[in-house]
Amino acid sequence: MEDSATPLTGEGPPLLAIDGSRATLSLNRPTHLNRLHREDLLALQEHFERIAAQRHIRVLVLTARGRVFCSGYHLGDLSDGSATRDPRLFEHTVDALEQLEVPTICAFNGSVYGGATDLALACDFRVGIEGMELRMPAARLGLHYYPGGLARFVSRLGLGAAKRLFLLGETVSAGELLAMGYLDRLAAPEAVEQALDDLVRCLAAGAPLAIGGMKRSLDEIAGGTADTLAMRAREERCAASADLREGIAAWRERRPARFSGA
Repeated sequence: MEDSATPLTGEGPPLLAIDGSRATLSLNRPTHLNRLHREDLLALQEHFERIAAQRHIRVLVLTARGRVFCSGYHLGDLSDGSATRDPRLFEHTVDALEQLEVPTICAFNGSVYGGATDLALACDFRVGIEGMELRMPAARLGLHYYPGGLARFVSRLGLGAAKRLFLLGETVSAGELLAMGYLDRLAAPEAVEQALDDLVRCLAAGAPLAIGGMKRSLDEIAGGTADTLAMRAREERCAASADLREGIAAWRERRPARFSGA
């Protein structure tokens, strides 16, 4: 099944396509390097809600059309006052992506800049493409980045890497991004799809309750908001699940498990 807000031949808000257990969200303004407008952020939030409501979806892939993944938030929306209608719209959108129970992968088709670096970091995994680069120009623009994004960079990459990206505003190469942990995989252009498919296959093969529960618990631990009682509740839910019974049966019978998410 596939649906999209605009035709594939046009440009506009992000496109959502659903193929079996895999959902793919594609940024859709290649002519303008996939810069993010207010309407794009609202569309992303709507797509996240739809994905969360469909239990058969096991993996979300975030990617983009064109030669650049994303040039960040449209600065015109900052200068013309559009952002004042909801000054935390970007932050809320990135947080909504991170809070999805379904595992998420950012598949880069090119370089990433500005706030889009945080949008990608909110995904659970990132597959990079050789030749891409990253730059966070907040300090050069006079912007103090929002707290949630700063916390995400520190918790996932460490303080040194976060200071390098935000304070120095350096252009960082793909190899350096892999070394600092921003990228989980780095592949040549002709091998990116295979690297992505390998991750999708691994995630789709896992039990949804276990993956979603552990994803939430790990993110809470990393963010310093871990609640032992909540983690115990997730543990107990999985212990009483049909998925656990199926997983044990499949292991004994040496066959792939058929998880239902229940």
